[in-house]
Amino acid sequence: MSFDLAAYMADRAQAVDRALDRFLPRESAPPVSLHKAMRYSVFAGGKRLRPVLVAAGAEAVGGTLEAVMPAACAVEMIHTYSLIHDDLPAMDNDDFRRGVPTSHKVFGEAIAILAGDALLTLAFRLLANSSPAGGEAGRLRDVLVEVADAAGSAGMVGGQVVDIECEGRAASAAIVDYIHTHKTAALIRASIRSGAILAGASPAELKALGVAGDGLGLAFQIMDDILDITATSEELGKTAGKDQAQQKATYPAVHGIEASRRRAQTLVADAHAALAPFGDRALPLHALGTFIIERKA
Repeated sequence: MSFDLAAYMADRAQAVDRALDRFLPRESAPPVSLHKAMRYSVFAGGKRLRPVLVAAGAEAVGGTLEAVMPAACAVEMIHTYSLIHDDLPAMDNDDFRRGVPTSHKVFGEAIAILAGDALLTLAFRLLANSSPAGGEAGRLRDVLVEVADAAGSAGMVGGQVVDIECEGRAASAAIVDYIHTHKTAALIRASIRSGAILAGASPAELKALGVAGDGLGLAFQIMDDILDITATSEELGKTAGKDQAQQKATYPAVHGIEASRRRAQTLVADAHAALAPFGDRALPLHALGTFIIERKA
């Protein structure tokens, strides 16, 4: 059965953008510099992949985007905060993100750091309001734990630390897997599962979606590593070749490009298999898996 992923992504991204506009403080609200910086980075572009995955996770078990919109916006804010901090001179020292100057280049390092902090804090405020009317209190707790674990030292932040510590050093395949599964895959997995949790998924459904999320998340980062080598800065919207220049621990550096590509394809195939029991309700997740290994930027 065919599925129009481009239309699906566009429709949900537009809905997420409208909600983000409602949830974020207005630029005119004091402190103006902080709120301008928050909105600048959130609305600088991007595919809205993670909030779309929240929607797809909910839909796989019979839910809707509208019912999980606060959680969808929350994970996008967490992702954006991580990009703001990742681009800072103390980390990747990048001048461009999503085709525009990075936050610290526009607002200065201090405001950029604080804008990231504020986005992370607002994200958990939204998550606290994400339980649907009449929903079980346990679902809200489970989502808070899911996202906190994926975003903190057991997930994204922990992966970033190991990524920094491995710069300029020969890294093993196990270390690269650790970095990628924590820095990137953890939040992708949590996005899918959070939508499903809020929509009332069963333990078996959550387990299957977790397997799919792990595969899609790791495949996404592997392809990101490959694109850093094969795509241009214009295509990426950020500086190409930074991983090699900074001697980052990446999949191609350890395994080579073709073996890395095959690994990503295998991971997506595993995700497709895990999604099979959901039937047509998982068509968006199947299509997103195919998109991950075929994307050019």
